Amino acid sequence: GTWHGGLCVQGNFLNTSAIPRRCPHVCICTSDLLSCAKQGLQQVPVALPPTATTLDLSHNALFQLHNRWLAALPRLQALRISHNRITDLSPQAFHNATDLRHLDMSSNYLHAVEKHYFEELVHLEELLLYNNWIVQVDEQAFLRLSSLQKVYLSWNNLTQFPFSSMQGLSHPNLTTLDLSTNNLSRIPIEEVTALPVYIRNGLYLHNNPVRCDCSLYQMFKQWQQRHLSSVQDFLEEHTCMAFDNMARSLVRFLKYNKIFENCSLSQGSPGASDVHATVLVGETLLINCNTSTYDRSATYMWISPRHEPIMHPGNGNRTLEVYHNGSLKIIAAKPWHSGVYVCMAIGKHHQLNKTHEVNVTIHYPMLDGESFSTGLTTLLGCVVSLVLVLMYLYFTPCHCFQCCKKAAASSPPQECSAQSSILSTTPPAPDGPSQKISTSKHVVFLEPIKDVHNGKIRLAASEDDTKNPTLLQLKSDSESISSIFSDTPIMS
Repeated sequence: GTWHGGLCVQGNFLNTSAIPRRCPHVCICTSDLLSCAKQGLQQVPVALPPTATTLDLSHNALFQLHNRWLAALPRLQALRISHNRITDLSPQAFHNATDLRHLDMSSNYLHAVEKHYFEELVHLEELLLYNNWIVQVDEQAFLRLSSLQKVYLSWNNLTQFPFSSMQGLSHPNLTTLDLSTNNLSRIPIEEVTALPVYIRNGLYLHNNPVRCDCSLYQMFKQWQQRHLSSVQDFLEEHTCMAFDNMARSLVRFLKYNKIFENCSLSQGSPGASDVHATVLVGETLLINCNTSTYDRSATYMWISPRHEPIMHPGNGNRTLEVYHNGSLKIIAAKPWHSGVYVCMAIGKHHQLNKTHEVNVTIHYPMLDGESFSTGLTTLLGCVVSLVLVLMYLYFTPCHCFQCCKKAAASSPPQECSAQSSILSTTPPAPDGPSQKISTSKHVVFLEPIKDVHNGKIRLAASEDDTKNPTLLQLKSDSESISSIFSDTPIMS
């Protein structure tokens, strides 16, 4: 017989029109992929294959998602509904979709993110909500989404964001929070700086009409110095308004920062992340966990710079101790103890109340500038004194021992004794009673005395002396020296 579009099963013809289609005719189905994009759909197709793990409904005209519409897709992990006309979501729109990991609802007409929108998606990792009309986000909108890794809320109309809802351990895997290109006129610096480090590292706030102030500049400048990609990759997009409600007063404050020259980075921006503690090697340091008022029911945990969790009583080698009130004690500080310590206060139901960060710097003791200058001056004084003593001992006006040896053979010993007694404090006994001097003066005894002129003693050279130039030079030196060191002229 003929087929007539049917199947032959054991001699019988089976009409294929009686077999329900497992793939809608407007979609493309593979083993686990279902694509219904760009079909002008105003409603979601009813018959969907249950094997699909990825469903693409983007670029359609969908304006509503019915309750429990994903119940037929128990394996669904990725859902793309971007570029549609969805304005809001019903309370059970994502019921029975607990395995969903990726949700793209960008380029729709959502006006808010309500608490019930995504609370069923407990395993959601990526949420794309950019390019909507969102003006507010409920404080509990992401409370149950503990697996979130990336949230994109850029290109909306947000005027504020509940940063406090993202603090603590409620989102331990969140590495990207994109709030760029919104209408944020004010950024709560204290709430932002209280966010965990891993969230701040992926926080994008550029292209918002925020008011220029020092605290804002200091926070972003510190992020720039830490080479955070959220700042480094969008340096020119970080702008602020020098005057309220004046778009023309936008300043690229990280690129042209002259208006912030009076802002001191040493003051730092407010927040727990800017707390610093300095201690010398070997000393003990006590750090308080200033998270909030002390709560006896709370459990305190510190994260060390080596990412080691420390709870009461302390770490394994007991170099770090944690008290019941949350204080951390560093015993006999070592250089490797330097870094950022994060304190966490955990409540009864394992909810993190607040975090506190302290940047600890440990260095070796150093001499201050004044002590070093005084010590150097003292050392130089000692060296100069020693040099003068050596010069006094070895560089006298006449090397007497050599002179004596040369003059001993040709002249009486008085010639040498005259020069050797120049620096003597005790005069030798006079040869005759006619020579009287004061014993309190430093005097020179010259023999024989041949001439006295104007109170100066001058040695007369004999004929034999003129023949000996060495001895003549000795007498000349003795004459000049005696005139210098004699306070009172020596009378004959």
